[in-house]
Amino acid sequence: MHSNSYTVIFTSIVTIILGGFLSVAAGTLKNMQDLNVKNDSKKNILSSLGYRPSGDRLWTSDDITKLFELNIEAYVLNSSGNQTDIDPVSVNTDTDYENFPIYVDKKNGVVNGYAIPISGKGLWSTLYGYFAIEPDGLTAKGITFYAHKETPGLGGEVDKPWFQNNFVGKRFIDEDGNLVGIKVVKGKANPDSPYEVDGISGATITSKGLESFLVEDLKKYEPFFRKIRSGEV
Repeated sequence: MHSNSYTVIFTSIVTIILGGFLSVAAGTLKNMQDLNVKNDSKKNILSSLGYRPSGDRLWTSDDITKLFELNIEAYVLNSSGNQTDIDPVSVNTDTDYENFPIYVDKKNGVVNGYAIPISGKGLWSTLYGYFAIEPDGLTAKGITFYAHKETPGLGGEVDKPWFQNNFVGKRFIDEDGNLVGIKVVKGKANPDSPYEVDGISGATITSKGLESFLVEDLKKYEPFFRKIRSGEV
């Protein structure tokens, strides 16, 4: 009887101790995961704006944090294109259709570009990324994708440099000032068109999905960029 009681007590104590260790470990792991997610977002914002690691070295977490803090201003716009006091971190772009985070590359008071979050349906998944815009408010500076489940070698090519580099220098506003987006054509783009990029062979649905959600996301920010183009901001 004494032996059974001792076994039960000992087992209970060990279970409680192990449970505590697991709880602490889970909390620590979640904090690390959250930090990795934030750093990955910052890295993609920086990449869309043209920042690259020097030489063959990769960015460390500290590199990303320092670059972001030194060069990027983050704030939230409302549907009228005006800056708010809302923290960008608190905005869920999947569910909030009234507040729009924007990231401004600014040095010594001079704006070098803007980055906005973009997302939408491809063939198999929702694609998440950032679209960067030149200070003129009408020209693409870059694009990145950091999360999707498109087919490798087909729609999955959206996160490859060869595809993303196609967007640099393309325009999404026509000569009359209308938002037209950037068309992802099947095959090769017309070299004389500033509004087209090469499509991905065998990934028509992914390409058309990207084309569609890019223009829809740009519409949300158009009140702000219209002010940029008219010199109001």
